[in-house]
Amino acid sequence: MRDPRSILLVEDNPDDVDLTRRAFQRAGLTQPLDVAGDGVEALDYLFARGAYAHRAGEPLPSLVLLDLKLPLLDGHEVLQRIRADPRTRFLPVVILTSSDEEKDLVESYSQGCNSYVRKPVSYTEFVEAARQLGVYWLMLNRVPQPGAYE
Repeated sequence: MRDPRSILLVEDNPDDVDLTRRAFQRAGLTQPLDVAGDGVEALDYLFARGAYAHRAGEPLPSLVLLDLKLPLLDGHEVLQRIRADPRTRFLPVVILTSSDEEKDLVESYSQGCNSYVRKPVSYTEFVEAARQLGVYWLMLNRVPQPGAYE
């Protein structure tokens, strides 16, 4: 049976996807890591639309790792739509980006992100960041169950 504590990684760079998978494996995180390559695909996944209609009734991921610089819909727009829908309003969203711009940081928190993590430059730092993200967001953090707040 699939672990219900999955992670949705929204990332368009295949190298960063591969690096994230390897970092999570190295950090001992065994939860499924699903990938959406753009903002539209991420929303389709979360709301079980289009190619992801088969996900209807499946649990939401436990965590969304969201890049900001995405094709079709950028990360800010994705976050805004996640927070606007009662089904995903409390879904933990961590911005995982290379952007170090203050405006991105402020806008992300203004739109309701739970955390903002700048991608570490070194692989060792990235593995440690992945371990810490997994421990906190998948093992320690608790969120209301969908339906409990509608």
